[in-house]
Amino acid sequence: MIKKIVVFTFLVISTYSFAQSTSTSPYSFFGIGDQEKIKSVEEFSMGLMGGTMDSEYQLSFTNPASYGALRLTTYALSLGNRVNRIDDGLNKQASSTVSLNYLALGFPIKENQGLAMGLQLNSAVGYSLLGEIYDNDILIESNLLSGDGGTNRVFLGYGYKLPHNISLGIEVAYIFGGIDNSILNRRLNVELATKYQTKSHVKGLSYKLGAQYNKDISTNLRLKLGTTFELGYNLNEKGDQRLFSLDNTNRETVIPREILSANDFEATIKYPLKTILSAGVGQENKWFVGTEYSFQDAITFNGGIYNNNTAYNYIDSNVISFGGFYIPKYNSISNYWQRIIYRAGFNYKKLGLVIDNTQINDYGMSFGVSLPMGLQLSNINFGFEIGRRGTTDNNLVEENYYNFKLSLSLNDKWFKKRTIN
Repeated sequence: MIKKIVVFTFLVISTYSFAQSTSTSPYSFFGIGDQEKIKSVEEFSMGLMGGTMDSEYQLSFTNPASYGALRLTTYALSLGNRVNRIDDGLNKQASSTVSLNYLALGFPIKENQGLAMGLQLNSAVGYSLLGEIYDNDILIESNLLSGDGGTNRVFLGYGYKLPHNISLGIEVAYIFGGIDNSILNRRLNVELATKYQTKSHVKGLSYKLGAQYNKDISTNLRLKLGTTFELGYNLNEKGDQRLFSLDNTNRETVIPREILSANDFEATIKYPLKTILSAGVGQENKWFVGTEYSFQDAITFNGGIYNNNTAYNYIDSNVISFGGFYIPKYNSISNYWQRIIYRAGFNYKKLGLVIDNTQINDYGMSFGVSLPMGLQLSNINFGFEIGRRGTTDNNLVEENYYNFKLSLSLNDKWFKKRTIN
């Protein structure tokens, strides 16, 4: 068991040094980037609905109370591919990225208690926007906005299953990362171009509390309720900003000619309390349908590069999800296909981001399957989502995206009682 913990810890640490290009969205320009959905592939495939889900051999990240149901050690690894088709009203283009979404480990520590830990993608920055000004079809000025980086979170969660089908849980996460942004301005017949550049590091702690309740309301029907509170927390951002001149050429290598200004900055990003309410009904190991609603007050930014922002602002956000799963026959021995888990769902998100007095919304439909590995409880999980974000109104950008996610959920039993001494 100790060897397995050491190997898992090494994987987490090595992943920290793995540089990813995790976003190609113009909307990752804002704040600390495109906020990742902290969901397992199984939850993702049900329209992001997961606050009521608990399992003896699979991880759900929405509600830490679910960890109390674990009966087997579970290793979970997920990769994702996102294809973006971007439309600004005049031009269309496509881009794609591949990323590691999470690496996690969960295991029972007693019959009614469980722990989970791991590394998850929290937010991603990755954009390249070109604005051009013409005079009589002659390009006289261009502005290239680009950025990359993002944040990750390392989490530790604990769940406790109480009598009367009540479970409670708590999770703490350390969020960290780095973000680079720049604006390159070039003008016709001007010897030097100018570039404004910021480099920053972000860190902070977040906390999550959860509760679940299950009740049989008939012989084959079970009601499941869940609630999660992501407590308010702050992220601290420190960095430096520079304005410098450079040769007005198209060379990719940037060599500053003269530093025009340079200074350090500090900022605080305040995330208020986020509440997640979940409910659903189903038959154990057969089918389930449910809904989830989350809401949060506006995120606020204080200090640093955010003080002079007038182009965008944040307001209250919320997400509503519907989804479920179906298993033809979970314990079938003779027919492999009857043990496949089928999932589907829908979600609608008010992101809480307003650009030029236009609110940015997002909606998507998702589908997925879990394929058993032989006669074991381990699974290969596939999830697919198609969705739309933003609008071309007011010179903004509309994204039509396709998300594909793959995960491995591998099971083992660490704590075995000896039968023979």
